[in-house]
Amino acid sequence: MTTSAVFDAPAPTARTSSDFEADVVVVDHRDEADGVVGLQLSLPDGAALPSWTPGAHIDVELPNGLTRQYSLCGDPSDSTRWRLGVLREIDGRGGSRWLADELTVGTTLRIRGPRNNFPLQPAVRYVFLAGGIGITPLLPMIRAAEAAGADWVLHYGGRTRASMAFLTELSEYGQRVRICPQDETGLLDLDAALGAPAADTLVYCCGPTGLLDAVAARCADWPSGALRVERFTAAPVVPDGAETGFEVVCERSGLTVTVTPEQSILRAVEDAGIDVLSSCTEGICGTCETTVLEGEPDHRDSLLTDDEKAAGDTMMICVSRCRGPRLVLDL
Repeated sequence: MTTSAVFDAPAPTARTSSDFEADVVVVDHRDEADGVVGLQLSLPDGAALPSWTPGAHIDVELPNGLTRQYSLCGDPSDSTRWRLGVLREIDGRGGSRWLADELTVGTTLRIRGPRNNFPLQPAVRYVFLAGGIGITPLLPMIRAAEAAGADWVLHYGGRTRASMAFLTELSEYGQRVRICPQDETGLLDLDAALGAPAADTLVYCCGPTGLLDAVAARCADWPSGALRVERFTAAPVVPDGAETGFEVVCERSGLTVTVTPEQSILRAVEDAGIDVLSSCTEGICGTCETTVLEGEPDHRDSLLTDDEKAAGDTMMICVSRCRGPRLVLDL
């Protein structure tokens, strides 16, 4: 009988928002690859930061008013520093360029978290698949899998070798790591990487949408739950009917709010004066996850599993709606 690897690690950080919010200081800022910088953050007094588990991310408030999520990619056992890897996005809205080009050691940032939407579950074997900056959440997973004595392999693709971050760090794992720059080897060979479905194997994938979609297609015949992905952008959702309005009863606040076809639940309750934590507004970060007390959610996020959506007891109110006239939420 096979058994899962045993992890000597803290319990997984809850997906729901942590109360921890603080100013941190940039204590290290370095180039990790072409277009990728590594940041290390500490509390100003050097005190211990909250514990976290592989797959966790934090929210970073940017000077342009936006909040963005970045995976923690350092060592969870280091309680005094958090490491991030940031891709300088040329066509982005300026946040990553500021972090890459303007940020300096000694700068203070406001952060919130950690939160884990992408936890590493125990398994006998892992296939890790990374595309570009998607390597960041997988780094601590690899460390944990190695420490647990699990069988694992990483297939890491990127545009060029020079654009692929943390290669020196990964070289310590030898043949378990397959580096696949597109200009040298072409796109990742997913058929070879995944092979036949295996009941004792979990597949973890992070990267651009094209990679995630291709991996999902090849894992269609794998056991349910074998594939775990983290998205940078929300998956497209096509409504199955005309958009309609509905009522949201905010149980704790004692308010009933009408959500128009043009509004999100998040915007409607905020307009009614209810303070809700939110961040991405795309259904991928989990900050606005809310408990459903009554009613049927119309899930449009890229975060909940199929089983969680079917249960209908929680929803991301930034994008999801209602399949009826009324929802009762724990707000």
